[in-house]
Amino acid sequence: MKRKKIRLKRLVGVVLFVIIIGYGLVTFNIIPKRYYSNADFNIETYISENDKDQDGLDDQKDILQSVREYIATKPQYKSKYYGTGYPDDVYGVCTDVVAYGLLGAGYDLRILLDEHVKANRDLYNIEIVDKNIDFRRVVNLRVFFEHNAQSLTTDIQKIDEWQGGDIVVFRGHIGIVSDRRNKKGIPYMIHHGSPYQFSYEEDVLENYDDIIGHYRISSTSKLAQP
Repeated sequence: MKRKKIRLKRLVGVVLFVIIIGYGLVTFNIIPKRYYSNADFNIETYISENDKDQDGLDDQKDILQSVREYIATKPQYKSKYYGTGYPDDVYGVCTDVVAYGLLGAGYDLRILLDEHVKANRDLYNIEIVDKNIDFRRVVNLRVFFEHNAQSLTTDIQKIDEWQGGDIVVFRGHIGIVSDRRNKKGIPYMIHHGSPYQFSYEEDVLENYDDIIGHYRISSTSKLAQP
């Protein structure tokens, strides 16, 4: 009887070990996950009519490509003030993912948000205007996009209304929607949320229950107007 209990404990231990190892291999991308695309769900990929920086890539695709170029630098998470506005070292925070994504597509959030703040002080809860930090605060970006970008659904189950290159805002966090999707069609998110985040592109949208904004720099948005 004692031997059976020992064998059972060993078996349970082995099973748990295998499960933990398997989970770790998938989570840390040692075993590649299968990503799904718009085509797998018969979703038409949105193509912007705009090409702000005239580099041959439409804005939507340009934002997504620029974001991936930024996270390829593997920024380390730390909140700092920069006289240059944009971080000029190895550090960054969630807002920098969005700022660099748009900058690569021709939209300088540092300048654009500062102009909007000065013209609409009543919309922002800012005591001292500082263009080097205002565009790196989630609460300010939410206000800015609400008035200058196309506002879309916050329901992630409406998968056909989410496209790679969109901007998603949470309470205290922000990121860019990926063109990769999980098996349910819900898109991944490209973001930078903490010093302990292993991957910058993650299947985590379903983990959040505080999505307060979903935006797109479409041809109808104020931001894209000449």
